[in-house]
Amino acid sequence: MQHPSFIIAHDPAAPPLGLAGAVVAIGNFDGVHRGHAGVLARAKALAQKLGRPCAVLTFEPHPADYFAKRSVIFRLTTWQAKAEAFARLGLEGMVVLSFDADLAGLTAEHFVEDVLVKRLQVSAVVVGYDFHFGKARQGSPEFLQNAGVRYGFAVEVVAKIAQDAAGSLDAVSSTAIREALVAGDVAAAAQLLGHNWFIEGEVVHGQKLGRTLGIPTANIVLDPSSHLRHGIYAVRCTADDVTYNGVASFGRRPTVDNGPPLLEVFVFDFSGDLYGKEVEVDFVAWLRGEEKFDGLDALKAQMQRDVEKAREILGA
Repeated sequence: MQHPSFIIAHDPAAPPLGLAGAVVAIGNFDGVHRGHAGVLARAKALAQKLGRPCAVLTFEPHPADYFAKRSVIFRLTTWQAKAEAFARLGLEGMVVLSFDADLAGLTAEHFVEDVLVKRLQVSAVVVGYDFHFGKARQGSPEFLQNAGVRYGFAVEVVAKIAQDAAGSLDAVSSTAIREALVAGDVAAAAQLLGHNWFIEGEVVHGQKLGRTLGIPTANIVLDPSSHLRHGIYAVRCTADDVTYNGVASFGRRPTVDNGPPLLEVFVFDFSGDLYGKEVEVDFVAWLRGEEKFDGLDALKAQMQRDVEKAREILGA
């Protein structure tokens, strides 16, 4: 959950301490999925070869949201979750640039000169074959390679990768992963991602109805952009660096109040207080859709069946 040595810098005016002269992979990397792994692996290998730190340069909000002036993208990963994923992959840091009018208006040349050279002092840049940047997307991989020659930093462009150890990458995209999550198919999303889809969030106070039903829950508000299918999931929950099995309900609680969407996680074999803590919830399997029951007794009986089914799946 927390990697003390991982460096996160927002809109730095100069290279962040520990990332000066870094090899930088550039992109949105939403989901940090198998399709992104080739770019990140190439960046790590080049950094090791050059004896430099390896970092990611990414943008918030998502450029599509900025240009639409509203949330149009179901975000697979918040910047916090991206940082977690990059740290697990062994990168040293992440630079987050605010995608605003100033950044959107930078020409490709000025992006290279101001951001890459002046503010980050990169030693090398790694991008995918389809990377474009700068005002009106005028910067291409070829432009970046030429700029690297002029400004004195290396550039590697990763060609389209057809497959990895898990098989074909043809279907792997952030769009395909979003579609799987909208359908509640977290197993398919995991296959595309190369890891379970997970969220991070602070445990907030709820109605404490779960306690009266014998199933106390940790409640987390998901990112407003989330279109995860409402329903019941087998999950794993990590708190204070300890991982527990659990069952989670995401939805509006139609039997109770039909309120705003909330993730409610019943953590198995846990005793303690999670309020105010940052937890990670990994979605492992879909159990069923959200339903309206004829009273709390019927709801409680179904919740007990959900617990048994989740224990069976997670214990396998």
